[in-house]
Amino acid sequence: MLKSIYNWIDERLDITPLWRDVADHEVPEHVNPAHHFSAFVYCFGGLTFFVTVIQILSGMFLTMYYVPDIMNAHASVNYLQNEVAFGNIVRGMHHFGASLVIVMMFLHTLRVFFTGSYKAPREMNWVIGMLIFMVMLGLGFTGYLLPWDDKAYFATKVGIQIAASVPLIGDQIKELLQGGDIVGAQTISRFFAIHVFFLPGALLGLLGAHFFMIRKQGISGPL
Repeated sequence: MLKSIYNWIDERLDITPLWRDVADHEVPEHVNPAHHFSAFVYCFGGLTFFVTVIQILSGMFLTMYYVPDIMNAHASVNYLQNEVAFGNIVRGMHHFGASLVIVMMFLHTLRVFFTGSYKAPREMNWVIGMLIFMVMLGLGFTGYLLPWDDKAYFATKVGIQIAASVPLIGDQIKELLQGGDIVGAQTISRFFAIHVFFLPGALLGLLGAHFFMIRKQGISGPL
């Protein structure tokens, strides 16, 4: 059944050459853990992407129940946590995954730096990687407010005050994030939109460019 469906699609889109190009791509020996124990440090990038996929999938599930509204946000999270089947597991994956993806990305960045993989001809990919890191931090910051509890509220107030201290454009950043004179309805609405639409869109575009350059330039050699 699946084979016939695949063949039907393949006849129209000719996807086999594309799939073969990906599947037959050789991995350099120095990044193969079966041959070199030190090659495990090259797995941080793939692990970061794996956790990112989990974050996207779990986040899509959470948006089915979450209400970005100061009257219902906390209640919707509480309902998801305690009433929805496996809701506490999915929310736990998303909550702890947010910290894990930052840790994995930090380790990946250290590996790239200490192995000199940011040098020519991969400087652009290093810049894109730094932009991905900043987007991930933005996702963590904007997602922190959404449960709308005391910890989220006051942590966001501190974060917005830090953003407001940026020279020249600090007040504009504060106004953009807060949406008014206080952290309230406009703030949670904006943080939800940024967290669910704007930053994920930027992340997917940057990841596409990141993988394209890795495919084009190959994996960097050993020290």
